[in-house]
Amino acid sequence: MAALTAPAAAPGTTAPSAPPSVRVLYFAEPLPGFPGHRDYVLVPGDTAGLLFWLQSVAPDGPRFLTVSARDFFPDYRPVVPLVVRSELGLDDVDQAQVLCLVSVPGGDPTEATANLRAPVVVAPSTHCARQVIQSDPDLPLRRRLRR
Repeated sequence: MAALTAPAAAPGTTAPSAPPSVRVLYFAEPLPGFPGHRDYVLVPGDTAGLLFWLQSVAPDGPRFLTVSARDFFPDYRPVVPLVVRSELGLDDVDQAQVLCLVSVPGGDPTEATANLRAPVVVAPSTHCARQVIQSDPDLPLRRRLRR
């Protein structure tokens, strides 16, 4: 089968940019409250690469605003139990992509908070994900987003 290529640009114009790559993430266990949704895509939510939409592939599925924990909370190290690492095919927990679900109360972005008690952990090699509830009661459900 031949590879698809972008059409050549007309003389004096620039070639169209390639569409961004989209990864489908499979949730080993559905997010609480959304039992029928296991397949999601991670879509950029801004041009700076700080916000992402975790969007169900189902047309009527849920969509969640997320941030990379590393970008906003560099010292945050959620516990990922061995059984979960095995389920995700995650050999090294330091290689995991950790996402925090974001709430924007009243639609005011200056009030945005991230849930550190229930991060979404993604194994980059398998694209398998799971929300991992943390047992540490000191981890906040709503931590202000500050950079």
